[in-house]
Amino acid sequence: MSNRPPLLLFTVLCFGIAVLYLPMLVLIAYSFNASAMVNVWGGFSTHWYRELMHNDQILDAALLSLEIGVVASTLAVILGTLAAIALVRFRRFRGRFVLTALVNAPLVMPEIITGITQLLLFVAMFQLLSWPHRGYTTLVIAHVAFCTAYVTVTVQSRLRSADRSLEEAAMDLGSGPVRAFIDTTLPIIAPALLSGWLLSFTLSLDDLVISSFVSGPGASTLPMVIYSKVKLGVSPDVNALASLIIAVVGAGVLIAGTMMRRAERQRLLDMQMATR
Repeated sequence: MSNRPPLLLFTVLCFGIAVLYLPMLVLIAYSFNASAMVNVWGGFSTHWYRELMHNDQILDAALLSLEIGVVASTLAVILGTLAAIALVRFRRFRGRFVLTALVNAPLVMPEIITGITQLLLFVAMFQLLSWPHRGYTTLVIAHVAFCTAYVTVTVQSRLRSADRSLEEAAMDLGSGPVRAFIDTTLPIIAPALLSGWLLSFTLSLDDLVISSFVSGPGASTLPMVIYSKVKLGVSPDVNALASLIIAVVGAGVLIAGTMMRRAERQRLLDMQMATR
């Protein structure tokens, strides 16, 4: 019996890949277009990449988005991991149902509703406490709020499958609960932590709707700047910027995939050595 996939399945797979990646290839090709009109090919040129390097508005927005993404993703991983530990390790505690609902709500809540509610919250807090000012702080808080849910779900599924007997064995040998968790369970869930961080960073970098509500003067993220430019017509320097983002994200995915594959291979090797 042949192991080759059916022709229909292979055709559907190729069509799906083409729909997903062909527009990216077209965008990358037109980022090297010499013409100022994005729908007219004027020859090969790197002019728009040079123009992009001198566009202070885009560079400042990109730097702000990267900074917010790193900070929000790191905080989301910390909070999401703690929430996952609470939900997996502690079966019964007061407020478990509320915590579960709070974790799952951002996953199904429309972004426009989340943005409006957070805007009203920040306005009310500023009137009562004179804090926070709308800008960098509110953007970080808002991004942490919706990224934490994704991290919690990712880590929670990995933590459930972790063998807790290794942690119990470490405690029998004299390690405290925290030390045993760091030495045994943390390396096992490390791929999930990395996946959660990358997912949070991507969601933060990509967010437009929520950021538009909670940002303030002088705090425009990269998606907000790109959207404002696209409304007036696609600019060739935006194509160059998108091509660079695709390249960076693609390299990050490859590096993360390689690291997680090595970690998983090392984990399986350690388990084999432990069972001998």
